[in-house]
Amino acid sequence: MRIALLAPLPPEQIGIADYAAAFKTALEEQEIEVITPLPALEHDPEAVRRRVGAIDWQGVDLVHAELGGGRLGEFHALSELRCCFPRLPLTATVHDPERLVWRSHRLPWPFRIAESLPKPFPQIATVFCDPLTLRNERRLAQSLNRLVTLTRAGAESLQKRMKLHAPGQVSVIYHGNRDIPDQPLPALDTIRLLYFGFIYRGKGIEDLLDALDLSFRRNPALRGKMRLTLAGGSAPKMAFGSSGNYLGELHARIESLNLTEAIDWRLDLPETAIPELIQAHHVVLLPYRESKKLALLGAMRSTSGVLSWACACGRGVICSDARAFAEEVSNGNGIVYPQGDIEALSLRMLGLSENTRLIHHWAQRAYETGRERGWSNTAVKFRKLFENACQGA
Repeated sequence: MRIALLAPLPPEQIGIADYAAAFKTALEEQEIEVITPLPALEHDPEAVRRRVGAIDWQGVDLVHAELGGGRLGEFHALSELRCCFPRLPLTATVHDPERLVWRSHRLPWPFRIAESLPKPFPQIATVFCDPLTLRNERRLAQSLNRLVTLTRAGAESLQKRMKLHAPGQVSVIYHGNRDIPDQPLPALDTIRLLYFGFIYRGKGIEDLLDALDLSFRRNPALRGKMRLTLAGGSAPKMAFGSSGNYLGELHARIESLNLTEAIDWRLDLPETAIPELIQAHHVVLLPYRESKKLALLGAMRSTSGVLSWACACGRGVICSDARAFAEEVSNGNGIVYPQGDIEALSLRMLGLSENTRLIHHWAQRAYETGRERGWSNTAVKFRKLFENACQGA
């Protein structure tokens, strides 16, 4: 089988690029030939149309795309392929259901004028024009041979919002996990907590700092016995955006809360160092908050690549109830708290110091889940899905 993969790939700093790279390798190990004919796709649909037209698609059995992460290029490429090749099997993994892409490249005239106006006019125009975006998403979704989500909640919400009624059109294939040797938990004389992911606004990192401060104020004896590591990517376009130096703001917040001695930093690690980083800690923290802007357009029911890393490394998770995180820790590999609830997050942290057996239980369940969702098993499921899509086409 020869498939064309439409997706961002490293060194692009986006979680979907890391997923796509591991996905490609896993498929190739299943003796599937994977080509990437359209790297670094633009958002502009006209530019994408020209690039799609310049490729010879003969000999390609199926085209699979990774949709999400605010990207539009793969969406436009699938739309153009469906228009030009009605019988070509097309599939996609939808990383951010209940929508495919959530936004359009440009607002239609005359609402385009709002793009140059101050807030909230662009946001109001986007919401007003959303029915047009939704119509385009539904048109493509209904034309695809198969769609894949990474969670059950994502599949249910995608089917409902995209009005997908064809039996078997949407499948759930959980995020693949790397095969990482198990390592024992570190000594529990100091509880080591880890935030791992891209460092930018909207990830709830401030909530972590505030909750750690509240935990120390509630139990002063915990100082010196609990540490938090902030680790992950700090690409300039994310950490130094139009709103200022976010890393600098975090350092200032840490200092103002008198947490400097309790915080470690590990930024921009190579991928090869990630397992050692995670396994040097007891619990991974995901304090995400739902985007208020996206909430006007729908409900995001996605997961996180960090959760996959935590399972692969055999470490439990404390996460907010954003996205579909509650489903991801329903295997007994962690616990959720209401997003934005600093007090609840602090109580979860304190609970670790009072009941260290939780750490061991979560780690064991995470390890078991990680083995079940290994990339080799995941690739077998995708191979079967691709074969069915080709036969059904």
